[in-house]
Amino acid sequence: MSCLDLETLRAELEEIDKRLIHILNERALLALKIGNAKRALGLDLCDPSQEARVLKRASGLNHGPLSSEALEVILREILSTCRAIQGPIRISFLGPEGSFSHLAALRQFGRDASFSPCQTIEEVFRKTETGQSDWAVVPIENSTEGSVRSTMEELLSTPLMVRAEIILPVSHCLVSKAPSIEKVERIYSHPQALGQCRGWLRENLPGRELVEVPSTSKGALMAARDPSAAAIASPLACEIYGLGIVAEGIQDSRNNVTRFLVLGKGMSDPTDDDKTSIIFSTRHIPGALCRALLPFAELGVNLLRLESHPIPQRPWEYMFFADLEGHVSRDPLREAMARLEPQVTHLKLLGSYPKGRSGR
Repeated sequence: MSCLDLETLRAELEEIDKRLIHILNERALLALKIGNAKRALGLDLCDPSQEARVLKRASGLNHGPLSSEALEVILREILSTCRAIQGPIRISFLGPEGSFSHLAALRQFGRDASFSPCQTIEEVFRKTETGQSDWAVVPIENSTEGSVRSTMEELLSTPLMVRAEIILPVSHCLVSKAPSIEKVERIYSHPQALGQCRGWLRENLPGRELVEVPSTSKGALMAARDPSAAAIASPLACEIYGLGIVAEGIQDSRNNVTRFLVLGKGMSDPTDDDKTSIIFSTRHIPGALCRALLPFAELGVNLLRLESHPIPQRPWEYMFFADLEGHVSRDPLREAMARLEPQVTHLKLLGSYPKGRSGR
């Protein structure tokens, strides 16, 4: 290829960039008009179900060479910027900055949203329930360590609804200011992260003190203040708190994935690829759970998750958390829910929302 050919290609790129800038500004102007219309109708500026439809449609139109994952990253930032033009979006998450909850929130809302780190999951819920934030992002379960108890307990009573989910692959790093791994005396992290790296820690740092803290990023912050300590945290936390990466990918499972919920007010509209979450309890008699679940089997509704949880102040009695395929406003799930209600003593709809996709 000659220098002339290269300059010709660069000139073509310049023309595409000009068109791209013009199109992006056209989109931003339309987003501004849509934002004004939403305010006039009393609707949320952020609509997770609509954004899910936009991303799904774009993936169907994509013929490469951009991968669908790369295209989604670009589109999410465009959506985030257009949302910021419409008005501020405030998101609470389990902090400090650099936590995996922070990464999940960035993935869902992009960098142009306003993020508010909280010290506990309870605080994330309270800030959103009282209107200090518009959205809450909380972990609900991990593929290795199971459910996050504090999130499940808050879901029992919160008026917030699940509006979306985020499926985040989790790769843990050992981060520290220590000059070598031999100098590490203690490791700070969230209990779930410590559990996900249990085997690696046993093999590589036997006998070290393991200190549980409210979040992985809190662990990174504490390790930044203690040169004899390390933390299990994300690469983002390592960057934010000025730590060095001692070891990467230390989780015991190569398929370590955490599921996060996005909670807000109202209900997400159907997208034809939805999930519904509920809490219910049954009578304390033989066969009660079987009878409660029978309508889903009879109507062909896929039960994606079922987990028992103790009922507060009622020893040895349990509520059940269930994830179901489909949207509660559409059959067959709508009919199954109607049949479920007479079979249970308590039923709470947590929300119907677009399914998250792995690897996003």
